[in-house]
Amino acid sequence: MALRNKSMALRISSTQNQRVKNLVALQKPRERREQGLFVVEGVREVSLAMSAGFELDSLWICDDIYQADPDYPIDTGTCEYIDITEEVHDKLAYRQGSGGVIALAKARPLSLEHLPKGSPNKPALYLVLEKVEKPGNIGAMLRTADAAGITGVIICDPATDFYNPNVVRSSVGTLFTMPVAATSNEAALQWLRNSGIKTYAAALTASAPYHGFDYRSPTALIMGSESEGLSDFWLRRADEQIIIPMHGMIDSMNVSNAAAVLIFEAVRQRTLLE
Repeated sequence: MALRNKSMALRISSTQNQRVKNLVALQKPRERREQGLFVVEGVREVSLAMSAGFELDSLWICDDIYQADPDYPIDTGTCEYIDITEEVHDKLAYRQGSGGVIALAKARPLSLEHLPKGSPNKPALYLVLEKVEKPGNIGAMLRTADAAGITGVIICDPATDFYNPNVVRSSVGTLFTMPVAATSNEAALQWLRNSGIKTYAAALTASAPYHGFDYRSPTALIMGSESEGLSDFWLRRADEQIIIPMHGMIDSMNVSNAAAVLIFEAVRQRTLLE
């Protein structure tokens, strides 16, 4: 099924085409930073990026592979449309099952000022991530944040490029549905304090179980990397330190699983008010 008349599209059939090489190069963080572009792959992901207002530079479509999804429509009239062969698609595709659709999107500034603030009827609930280095974990936590309907995600002193293809892939498009900011620890703390948001730092050194606190007021749940945990910056400055009690042979769990436990406890408490 063709998305648009091929006569209206640029046709690329060679994997040696310079634009193909450039798109492949965007798998590297330096190229993404210099060009201000990143790759979005998959029918659902491209559709969600469009719905969220991300500006697309170009849309690369292989009609031989493309499979329309009525739940995730794609408007080909909003940017340059490039018709590609299956060989070119296979060269460009970062993963299988992309549905024959790849887009180049323009990166957005990830500033705190763009985050929503919550309301009296729905107090703010943020997830704050410090130096979480694994793209798969970031993507998984974005999915959890979206599923729980929290206010936003703040990434502090990021250890990985937020527009890494693995973040886009593992988030299954929630990268575009969840308000996100990337900033320093200092700027995040100041913004949270100025916004009247209480901070809870998840730490293995804490003694107070997470379920003993009230998260119904404006709240920020702060998580560190799996390898290092939270830095002293947050451990010393957060309003409270909390821990998820462990009952097995090890003393930690995957950070994305831990984030889900804390987020849905806060959501559970807030649901009791409805």
